[in-house]
Amino acid sequence: MKVVIAPDSYKGSLTAMEVANSIEEGIIKYNKNIEVVKVPMADGGEGTVQALVDATGGKIINLKVCDPLLREIDSFYGILGDGKTAIIEMAAASGLNLLHKNELNPLITSTYGTGQILNDAIEKGCRKIIVGLGGSATNDGGAGMLRALGIRFLNKDGRDIPEGGGVLKNLYKIDKKNFNTEILKCEIIVACDVDNTLCGINGATNVFGPQKGASEDDIRILDEGLSEYSKIIKREFGVDVLNVSGSGAAGGTGAAFLVIGAKLESGVDIVIRETNLVEALKDSDIVFTGEGRIDFQTKFGKAPYGVAKEAEKIGLPVIAICGEIGEGYDELYNHGFTSIFSIVNKPMTLEESIKDSKKLINDISERVIRLICEGDKYLDKN
Repeated sequence: MKVVIAPDSYKGSLTAMEVANSIEEGIIKYNKNIEVVKVPMADGGEGTVQALVDATGGKIINLKVCDPLLREIDSFYGILGDGKTAIIEMAAASGLNLLHKNELNPLITSTYGTGQILNDAIEKGCRKIIVGLGGSATNDGGAGMLRALGIRFLNKDGRDIPEGGGVLKNLYKIDKKNFNTEILKCEIIVACDVDNTLCGINGATNVFGPQKGASEDDIRILDEGLSEYSKIIKREFGVDVLNVSGSGAAGGTGAAFLVIGAKLESGVDIVIRETNLVEALKDSDIVFTGEGRIDFQTKFGKAPYGVAKEAEKIGLPVIAICGEIGEGYDELYNHGFTSIFSIVNKPMTLEESIKDSKKLINDISERVIRLICEGDKYLDKN
């Protein structure tokens, strides 16, 4: 029997590889002769760097960058096993998680730190760059990121405008003399699981601005700024970003990536391709996947859903192991999932389940594989 284990991380508890290792331990506890192939997964958000580094035998790069308020912080990105592909989580430099609630202010927050990571990856010889856009604290249209790459954003007086989305309405001209054109030689793939355009009622600011601290007045200022920004971008770069699906991702950073020639794709599709999951599924008998919580939202581009759809194409059963089963989980049985199990085996708090998650995953995995294999034996006899 060959089993593929392809889970996402349990956020705040275990990495995807740690989840995979715990499932493996449960399986081989029942039968050490079962062939196990581990393919840690992610959906482009938190945990994507670690998952792809683990899956490809890559390494984590630690570096100092600016946070959304331009304070120096410790950050990171990954270089995959080929030594030429960088994997970056935007949130590691420009994320909501880096600010206290009272610091949220999309009028001034910047994506500059994300651009610093891009520069470092280029300097280290990476010519393929994968970027996950989730969880940003910014609404500057990616201007800060482009500034870190050497672009200057000037007002009518020829002076640099400050960082943040609140001043984009004053943008008049772009100076590209010091632009790091090496970025244009790179293949850039952006994990983007939203289809919001840059401006308007369904744009970056109106949809995501409030969670980043924007008031109603702020939203008007920011949206007007992004609109002006798109006009200058079109004039200076010849790229129309205004109404492109995904250009509004991460406070308009999707638009900035379009300027430098990036392709916007589904996060889980990128991870499936980069980990060679489809190849691992060949000649398999069953697939284990999972994440911290499985519910109706899992079908909206989450990693276990992507795994299940690939397995369904070749008729493989899919078992999901999760920390918590939420509302609407049964909808997933129409999308490639065979059965879904929670690791919780008695009344316990969230803290208790997190603390004991490795053993709990181990135990439920052993019980599930035992049921499958012993059930097969019984059916064969009858």
